[in-house]
Amino acid sequence: QVQLVESGGGLVQAGGSLRLSCVVSGRTFSGYDMGWFRQAPGEGREFVAYINWSGGITYYAEAMKGRFTISRDNTKTTLYLQMNSLKPEDTAVYYCAAGGRTTSASAYRYWGQGTQVTVSS
Repeated sequence: QVQLVESGGGLVQAGGSLRLSCVVSGRTFSGYDMGWFRQAPGEGREFVAYINWSGGITYYAEAMKGRFTISRDNTKTTLYLQMNSLKPEDTAVYYCAAGGRTTSASAYRYWGQGTQVTVSS
């Protein structure tokens, strides 16, 4: 059983920054490709960023390019999402996910419980 626990969400003003963390336990973290997704009220789950098992390959949704950075520390079994220049439209619950290799949420096998990010204007 793989467990993912996100943290780092909160309330921030537009233009501010947050760093989300996702601690993974239960299986070999370095064996999983990872992703971040988000879900705003009334919306579907949206792809944010992807990173492969080694951290050597990353991919971002177009709206996040240049503002968000995904990274991982396999020694700490932790996934990160650095979010800069935040906008009110970034407000959502952010989820980390493991086991997928695409931008599709349905491809990921394991999910965290989510952390709320709220950006005020």
